[in-house]
Amino acid sequence: MKTPKTFASAALAGLLATGFALDAAAQSGATEKCYGVAKKGANDCGTATHSCSGKAAKDNDPAEWKNVPKGTCEKSGGKLTATAADAKKAPAEKPYVAPGG
Repeated sequence: MKTPKTFASAALAGLLATGFALDAAAQSGATEKCYGVAKKGANDCGTATHSCSGKAAKDNDPAEWKNVPKGTCEKSGGKLTATAADAKKAPAEKPYVAPGG
């Protein structure tokens, strides 16, 4: 009966260690833009098709990005840069115009 208990303890320890490692990376403050990992409605900034965060129309769109802890993007299946086609679609920055001005 020690084997199942030992296995469960080892599995729990592994999960905790993974969680602590990811938490440490997140707390260090170092992040990177990761394209293609944002879920629907959970992107961090605008693209050619919209100008706000939280407007991604589908999961894992290669034009959408999220800020993730540095070093974790490619491990999660994302890319550190948008494709050339996505970059061409990006809207030009619009200057801020004060109301009434």
